[in-house]
Amino acid sequence: MAFKGEFHAPTLDDFFPETVLFGGTPFELDRLMLIRLLMTVLVALFFFFALRGAKIVPRGVQNVAEIAIDFVRVNIVEEIIGKKEGYRFLPIVATIFFIVLASNLPSVIPFLNISPNARIGMPLVLAVIAYIAFVYAGAKKYGFFSFIGKSIVVPNLPLPMHFLVVPIEFFSTFVLRPATLTIRLMANMLAGHIMLVLLFSATNFFFWQFNGWSAVGAVTFVVSIAFMLFELLVIFLQAYIFALLTAVYIEQAIHADSH
Repeated sequence: MAFKGEFHAPTLDDFFPETVLFGGTPFELDRLMLIRLLMTVLVALFFFFALRGAKIVPRGVQNVAEIAIDFVRVNIVEEIIGKKEGYRFLPIVATIFFIVLASNLPSVIPFLNISPNARIGMPLVLAVIAYIAFVYAGAKKYGFFSFIGKSIVVPNLPLPMHFLVVPIEFFSTFVLRPATLTIRLMANMLAGHIMLVLLFSATNFFFWQFNGWSAVGAVTFVVSIAFMLFELLVIFLQAYIFALLTAVYIEQAIHADSH
């Protein structure tokens, strides 16, 4: 057995590529930023062309767009927030769902091969949007300070317990929520990318660079395809969970008085 090359394990360098455009300015764009912009524009164009001449009886692309929106409306917004209040928040929850989904997909698209959500910027921006949405929902109904109070003060507790419970409630509601939304999405897409790169790199190594180990390469190739299919499930689930938790937080803000 002789080596024809060298195996390189995946590193974090993929997530911090060199600048492509506008280097040295506040608007510099690297590969991941370009993928983010590309997928966002594609989502916007899809819904624009699908719904710009919407007919009463949907057909073709309009039908696909309406099925997608109905999935978010029925299974997330109305299920969690309810029909009455949910109508107001459908646009923001649906936008979050489709942007997360579209930004996750490049991890399995040839020549893109990486999700921009694997770097913290995009998940953080989306988490901030969700944060603003649920704070707005509560402040709109109760007033800002009343909403804060209803969210962190548990009624009918002995006075000394409030000194322990209030900081915990404040931290879990107004700090942990955006943090967990951000980290959950980023960590899942980061891990998925690393696993895919590792498996396909190993397949290439065993097939072409490590003589006599083609059978092992065949095994890693099958595992790579299986993991890619699993990654498709993760891509959808992460979008669903992000949108679902956004709806849950909005619902809890609207009903903060029933804490």
